[in-house]
Amino acid sequence: MRRPPTLADAPFFLRVADNIVLIPLPARLIVRWRWPIVVAWVLLGAVLTPVAREIHTRLMVGGRGLPGSESNRVDAFLRQNFTHAFSSFGVIAVRHSQLTIDSARYRGYIDSLVAAMERLPFIQKTVTWRTSGDPTFVSADGHISFILASMREQRDGATSEVPELRAVVHAVQSASGQGFATHVTGSPAFDYDTRTVAAQDSDRLEKRLLPLTWLLLVLAFGALVAAFVPVAVGFLAIFVAMGVESMLAGLMPMSIFVLNITTMVGLGVGIDYSLLIVTRFREELAAGLDPFAAAELTIRTAATAVITSGATVLVGLLGLLIVPLSETRSVGVGGMLVVAVAVLLSISFLPAALAILGRRVEWPSGLARWLAPLRSEVGWMRYAASLARHPVRAIVIGMSIIGLLTLPVAWLRIGLPVSGWFPRDTEASRAVTVLEEMGQAGSLMPVRVVLQTADRSPVLDPDRLRGLARISDALRADPRVKDVRSMVDLRPGTPLWQYAMLYADTAKARARLPDAFRTFLSRDGSATLFEVTLRDTVTLDGSLAAVRRIRTISTDTIPTFAGAQLMVGGFAASSEDFRAELMRRFPVLVLVVLGVTGLMLGAVFRSVLVPVKAVIMNCFSVAAAFGLTVLVFQWGVGASLIGLDGPTQAIFVLGPILVFAIVFGLSMDYEVFLLSRIKEEFDASHDNDAATIAGLAATGATITNAALIMILVFGAFTFARVLAVQMVGFGLAVAVLLDATVIRMVLVPAVMHLAGRFNWWPGYRRRGAAADYRRGSGSAPPPAA
Repeated sequence: MRRPPTLADAPFFLRVADNIVLIPLPARLIVRWRWPIVVAWVLLGAVLTPVAREIHTRLMVGGRGLPGSESNRVDAFLRQNFTHAFSSFGVIAVRHSQLTIDSARYRGYIDSLVAAMERLPFIQKTVTWRTSGDPTFVSADGHISFILASMREQRDGATSEVPELRAVVHAVQSASGQGFATHVTGSPAFDYDTRTVAAQDSDRLEKRLLPLTWLLLVLAFGALVAAFVPVAVGFLAIFVAMGVESMLAGLMPMSIFVLNITTMVGLGVGIDYSLLIVTRFREELAAGLDPFAAAELTIRTAATAVITSGATVLVGLLGLLIVPLSETRSVGVGGMLVVAVAVLLSISFLPAALAILGRRVEWPSGLARWLAPLRSEVGWMRYAASLARHPVRAIVIGMSIIGLLTLPVAWLRIGLPVSGWFPRDTEASRAVTVLEEMGQAGSLMPVRVVLQTADRSPVLDPDRLRGLARISDALRADPRVKDVRSMVDLRPGTPLWQYAMLYADTAKARARLPDAFRTFLSRDGSATLFEVTLRDTVTLDGSLAAVRRIRTISTDTIPTFAGAQLMVGGFAASSEDFRAELMRRFPVLVLVVLGVTGLMLGAVFRSVLVPVKAVIMNCFSVAAAFGLTVLVFQWGVGASLIGLDGPTQAIFVLGPILVFAIVFGLSMDYEVFLLSRIKEEFDASHDNDAATIAGLAATGATITNAALIMILVFGAFTFARVLAVQMVGFGLAVAVLLDATVIRMVLVPAVMHLAGRFNWWPGYRRRGAAADYRRGSGSAPPPAA
C-alpha cells in the first residue's frame, strides 16, 4: 500500500522552515515543454562537444606559479633582466651504443641537430659541450650527451612548440642519425606529454566505464531503458561542462587536472542524481500515476533533493577558490561547472525525457522480475533491526575500523613523490632515463638562485668575487647539491685570481664569454645567477628540502653583499612555494566547508545534533581515506596492483586538498538521502528507533547502488598514468567506499539510535503536522506547535 504524503514530499525550500513558502520548481512547465527542453539540451551538447574535444590543448600543466611568491618573482626577474633567462628550455638527449663524442660522425650529428633547431623561430639559443666546453654535457664513457635549447615562452610557456621541435629533431635523426637514440624532454615536453596522456586516459576510461556503469544500473533498476538514461545524463553533463571549460581556458589559466576531475565528478554525480530521479519516477508510475503526473511529482520531490545534494558538493568545490593558485581555482571552477550542469540536467532534461518515455522506461518488463531478489528490502530491514539492538557494539566496531585506517595519517609526508611523478612510456620520460644513466637528470629542473646587490652596483666588482665564491661554496655544502654553475664556476678548478683578472676588463670579458655573460649576468650587471643542479632527479622530495636550506643562506654575513637580495626560483622552489601556500590555506578551506555545510544541514533538518554528527562523520571518512592513501602510495603497500613501481615516499599536496573538497560534498549526498528518509519516518511515527530502522532499510539499496557507481568511476582513475590523478581517484574511491559502508550503514544509524529524540532538537515536529501537506498543492504545512 502506498504511504501517505509527508513533509519530505515538499520542495526543498519549503522544508527549510514551516512558516516560509517559496515558489517550487516549475514542474508543470517542464513537463509541458518536455520536447523543446530535451531538444535544446541535445543541441547544446552537439554544439559544445567539438569544443570539448579540444580542451586538452588549452589546459596547462604547471600553471603560472603562485602570485607574489619568491619563485614567481625569480622567474619574472630573469625574464626582464637577463638576456638568456632559460626559463623554458628543451633538453635533447642523444645516445649511441658504439660511437662516442670523439667520433666525427657523432659531432656532425650534434651539429646537424643544432643547425636544424636554430632555424626554428621559437628557439633562442642552443648550448652543447662543443659550444660551452662544459664536461657535464657528456657522460663518462662518451656515448651520451645532451643539448639545451632555450625556447621563447608563449601563453602556455613553450608547451605548444614541443610537437614542432620534436618533428625537426626526428627528421634529422631519420636523415642522418642512424644508430642514434634521440629524445626531447624538459619542462615544456613534460607538460605536453602530461596533458596528452591525461586526455588519452580520460577517453580510454570513459569508454571502459560506459558498459560497466550501465551493467550496474541494469542490476539496480531491472530495466534496460531506465539504466541507459542516467548514463546519457552523465556523459551529456561531461561534454557540456568541458565545452564551457574549454572556452574559459582562453580567458583564464586552467589546470590539466580539470580534464580528469570533470570526467570523474561529471560521471559520478550525473549518474548519482539520475539514479535518484529515475527511481522516484518509477515509484510514482508503480503507484498508478500517469507519466506526466509522475514526472511532475518527481520534480517536486526527488529533484529538490538533487538540488540539496548538489549544493553540498558546490560548497566543497567553492572552498578551492580560497587558494590563489590556478591549479586549485581552475579545478574548483571546473568542478562547480560540471556539478551545476549535472543538477540542471537532472531537474529539467531528465524529467522531460522521462515524461516522453513514460512506461517505456520499464522495458523490458520481464527483466525486473528476474532481478527482484537483488533489490529486496528484506535483508536491509533485518540488518537495520539487528543494529538497533546493539548500537554501542556497532559504534565500537565502526570506530575501530576507522581508527585503524586513519592511523597512517600520523606519518603523512607532503611533498614531491620520489618516482612516477611524470607519465611513463612517453618521450620525455625516455629521455630522463638516458640522462639518469649519465647522472644528469637533475639538470632538467635546476634551482635558480639570483643575487642582486643592494645599491644596484656591479656584482662583478673585484672586491665582490670572494663573496660570490663564498655563496657558491655555501650552495655546494648541501649534500643534495651536485653542481653549481655561476660567474665564478665557469670552469672546474679555476682559481679565483684568474676570474679576478678575467673580469678586470668587463667589456673584454663579455666579448670573450658572451654566452656566460648573457646567461649568468643581468644586463645592467647588478645581479647574477647561480644555477644549482641537484643530485636528486626532478621527482625527488629532497629537492624541496634543498630549497628550504638554500633560503636560509644569509648575505649579511658577507661584508661586500650586506643588504643584497638572494632569491630562489625554479621548479623545486615553485613546488615548495605551492606546498607551503596550500598547507597554509588548507585549515581555512576546511573551516569554511565544514561551517557552511553544517549550517545548510541545520537549516534543512532544523536540528543541532544532526549537522554536527554529519560533519564529524564526513571527517572520519576523509581521514581514513588519507590513511589508506599513505599506506598504498607513500608506503607502497599493494602499489604494484595499480601500476606503481614502488612507494612514492611522499604525497603530492594537491591530492589531499582535492580529495577533501570533492569527497566532503559527494559523501554528504548519502547523508542527505539517509537522514531525509529517517526524518520523514520520524515525522509520521514519532518513534526514533523505528524511523531509523525504516529509513536505513528504505535507502540501503539506493545508497549502495549509488556508491558502487561512484567507486567504479573514481576507482577507474586509480589506473591513470598521471600520478596526481591516480592519488585523487584512489582517495575519492576509498572515501566513498568507507562513507557508504562503515559511516552510513554502521556509525550514523547507531548514533541515531543512541541520541533518540535529541536528534531532532530544537525542530521537533508534532504528530500529524507533516501529513497535512498535499502533493502538488504548493502550500506549506501548518507551523509547528
